Amino acid sequence: IYACQALVALWGIYCVIMVWRRIAEKRFRTEESQAEFLDEIELHLARREFDEAGQTCGDDARALPQLVHLAMANRQAGFEPVRRLVTIRFQRDVLGDLYRRLNWVSHCIKVAPMLGLFGTVIGMMGAFGKLASLEQVSPDRLAADISLALVTTAIGLATAMPLMVALTSVNLRLGDFQELGELGLARFLQALKVALPQRETDGNQP
Repeated sequence: IYACQALVALWGIYCVIMVWRRIAEKRFRTEESQAEFLDEIELHLARREFDEAGQTCGDDARALPQLVHLAMANRQAGFEPVRRLVTIRFQRDVLGDLYRRLNWVSHCIKVAPMLGLFGTVIGMMGAFGKLASLEQVSPDRLAADISLALVTTAIGLATAMPLMVALTSVNLRLGDFQELGELGLARFLQALKVALPQRETDGNQP
């Protein structure tokens, strides 16, 4: 039980760290920096410099530049297919991965106290079994066994509470990232719709 609690705690901490790092890698630090990036992209789109806009984003690992690069690479499909493509990729590849890891953190928060309670129940069963099998049991020894049984519950709570605080913090950070990303993506798609030729905007329409 102690080993399981250690694994649950380590996995929860690992998932929190990974989500925090991925958000830091994928987001713009400020709304102003994202606006500056979009200003540059809009300038290229206004000049119909689609390849240049894609090249601007190619080496940038952040989510919005990668989505812009994807849109530029697939612009011949038309505006609506490109809009659906980048929206799905943002939801599935960027946000979906982060939310899956946060779900693991939520499970760790739930499992840690349950493991602690399970350990306590097992320990109490052993203590009372000893009490039933022996005619005389030292109160100090019995108290020590019960105290040891309660340790697993304490460990479970000590694991769950910090993870709850960390999960709340990461959820707030993820919410800011999602809101900023959606605003940036909407602004880019509007500029792309204006910049694409009519036949590309309409897709396969004659």
